[in-house]
Amino acid sequence: MSATRPAEGTPSPTPDGEDDRRRAESISLATDLIRVDSTNGNETAVTDLIAAYLESNGVEVEIVARDPARANLLARIAGTGGGPSLAFVGHSDVVPADPRDWTHPPFAGVLDDDGYLWGRGAVDMKNEVAARAAALASLARSGWRGRGDLLLLIVADEEDGSAEVGMNWLVNERPDIATDFALNEGGGLPFALRDGRLVVEVAVGEKGTCPIRVDAHGEAGHASMPTLGQNAVPLLGELLRRIGQGQAEPIDHPAVRSMLAALLGDDAVHRLGLREALREASALHPMWEHAIPAIAGTTMAPTILHGSLARNVMPARAAVEIDCRTLPGTTVEEVLAAVRLRLGDDVSYELSLAEPPVHGNASEAAGPLWEVIRDYVTDRLAAEPLPVLCTGFTDSVHLRREFATVAYGYSPFLSTPTDIVEAGFHNKDERIHVADIALASDFHVHAARKLLG
Repeated sequence: MSATRPAEGTPSPTPDGEDDRRRAESISLATDLIRVDSTNGNETAVTDLIAAYLESNGVEVEIVARDPARANLLARIAGTGGGPSLAFVGHSDVVPADPRDWTHPPFAGVLDDDGYLWGRGAVDMKNEVAARAAALASLARSGWRGRGDLLLLIVADEEDGSAEVGMNWLVNERPDIATDFALNEGGGLPFALRDGRLVVEVAVGEKGTCPIRVDAHGEAGHASMPTLGQNAVPLLGELLRRIGQGQAEPIDHPAVRSMLAALLGDDAVHRLGLREALREASALHPMWEHAIPAIAGTTMAPTILHGSLARNVMPARAAVEIDCRTLPGTTVEEVLAAVRLRLGDDVSYELSLAEPPVHGNASEAAGPLWEVIRDYVTDRLAAEPLPVLCTGFTDSVHLRREFATVAYGYSPFLSTPTDIVEAGFHNKDERIHVADIALASDFHVHAARKLLG
């Protein structure tokens, strides 16, 4: 892979009416995709739909599957040579949705009178999948070819990952999907700050996961005599009190410093100290009260409890599984040490890994693709890019780890209020304004032309 600056000069012309056609197709495709129930499975139905659309526009498509019901889609516009390569990335699965909680059925793809498209996947992330597919189709039928390859990767099993049929399998099965750069989910939301600035989040990396199980040790006994023996459940209760909500202890980390520098100035940590800098940054927008502290260290959210197998037995062991989210570079030993520090040593317990860890990683907020995004955000949106870490997970982790791909999460949102976007992730009444789907298709065409020539 090669890294070069964005191509200079005038991009090849866009045929008359092509922009309007692409925008309409992106919205239509997003609607069709939402109507496919791909709840952590059935992804092949999504890939088949996208494949038919792309092939009708002259794009060669390959379906790659470890599980026939959970296929991945690969499409490519081959470059002429001598330039960097770029992948548009997305996932086809969605999380479950209970229709009893929704205003409109979650897989109906309802378009309301205000221009909102409702349904599971409207935000996460069939909107971006449709925009990226429409951008690729538009570039292909206009005869465009960049200096480097342009890929579209739509993969299964991102929301769970345990089946190993999506990106975590594909990077080993198909090393030819390696690219210099990638655009994925995780950023694009604008935030109007209290100091008058407008910033747009660009996800430069993801935190990792290191789930820890805490087993409190007691002594079994008959529940009819609760003071005989030592019931492990109250002991676990004390440990849970110490864990609390699991907010992070701040860590001075390059990704945290980069975010704080963009918000408060390059010397923010030196001038204010880490804790005060985080406090001032969190105060710049109401939605950052919880988000910025969660980025800045290892969070420890208690989520799963284990107790007695019988109601009349006080257990000798009771356990909690803690969803620990870690900064890139954090080791398992460092997580265990942080948990022990939180719990103390006066209650008997043991720690173990609930599942193998998935380590986070990040790309530097610099270089050719960063410049493309920065210039777009500055010139088109009159805002400043803000490099952030995703507190959740995206498949960009696999691309950075296996291929050293510079991967960012970015797709522009302007017409959907930020609180509606944020509330839509894994929640009821997920929806997006269709103008943002069309805008995203515009941006991805722009990015491909600027980066690849």
